[in-house]
Amino acid sequence: MKLLLASQSPRRKELLSSLGFDFEVVKIDCEEILPKNIEIGEAAAYLSELKANAFRNLVDDEVLLTSDTVVAIDNQILGKPKDEADAKKMLQQLSGTTHQVYTGITIKTINKTITETDVADVELDEISDEEIDFYVKNYKPFDKAGSYGIQEWLGMAKIKKLSGSYYTIMGLPTHLVYKILKEI
Repeated sequence: MKLLLASQSPRRKELLSSLGFDFEVVKIDCEEILPKNIEIGEAAAYLSELKANAFRNLVDDEVLLTSDTVVAIDNQILGKPKDEADAKKMLQQLSGTTHQVYTGITIKTINKTITETDVADVELDEISDEEIDFYVKNYKPFDKAGSYGIQEWLGMAKIKKLSGSYYTIMGLPTHLVYKILKEI
């Protein structure tokens, strides 16, 4: 089996490697646009499968893994910030609240596609404007859904409570990936 990881995320590469899998990183060019009325709980899986379907045809021994993470609060999806101002606005919105992080994965072979989603609740402490400025300036969270990474300063300093998988919040529900890849 030749495992292909369609992600440029260093976090996903690290997690998949830590699970003990050998893999090759591949790039998929895909416009990530959600349908207007999609349920929030289905968005990450939809984007993950969209990426998998945009990849070239697989051959017999190949297995493709795609993933997508969305942050949601108050029935609104927070994607990756467009710029510094957008990142700060998202972090102000998340400050002192509980929000959800959904990560969808798609594992595709030549004759099978499996898509799963995992969700975790994250409760954040209040984040001051100075702390938001510090975080955005020093960690530049522009490639992260919701404008933060759990493994960085904000996660260490401001997360009060988690319900669900830490790795789902990091961008790869490792327990699901491991289970499905072992079955294949």
